[in-house]
Amino acid sequence: MPPLHEAQRVAVLADSQNLYHSSHSLYSRNIDYETLLDTVVADRELVRAIAYVIRADSPNEEEFFEAIEEIGFEPKIKDIKTFADGSKKADWDVGISLDAVTLGDHVDVVALCSGDGDFSRLCSHLRHQGVRVEVFSFGNSAADELLDAADSFVDMSEEKERFLL
Repeated sequence: MPPLHEAQRVAVLADSQNLYHSSHSLYSRNIDYETLLDTVVADRELVRAIAYVIRADSPNEEEFFEAIEEIGFEPKIKDIKTFADGSKKADWDVGISLDAVTLGDHVDVVALCSGDGDFSRLCSHLRHQGVRVEVFSFGNSAADELLDAADSFVDMSEEKERFLL
């Protein structure tokens, strides 16, 4: 676990699509968002927790959105886009990055719950600004460049029974 002190103000940014695909490809299980939030925040001050989700008209997704909100996450929802050729796309990389940079002025720690290597430059920028960056993800699916750019990394695979439903 990363070094903490109770006076730290923390923003938690959960890349739900990345977490979902990682947990399902590795373990065929879902993320326990309540445990994830409690673990990330620990005894520090939570400033904001955001879960970035995709609306894909799949069964039970509205229940999921409501559940993460009850846990304490603010769901930011983006509709999946279907193109003329039938391909689909939806990601939150730019939205997560913008929120992280904006929140970086108001927190001591940005906890990024994702293994996406596209966020390595974001981590470097936040650290340069004096913000501690903690990454929470599954080691087997986390990009090396992301882990190298963060101040600390918590490998959720090491305690999968704790982080998975």
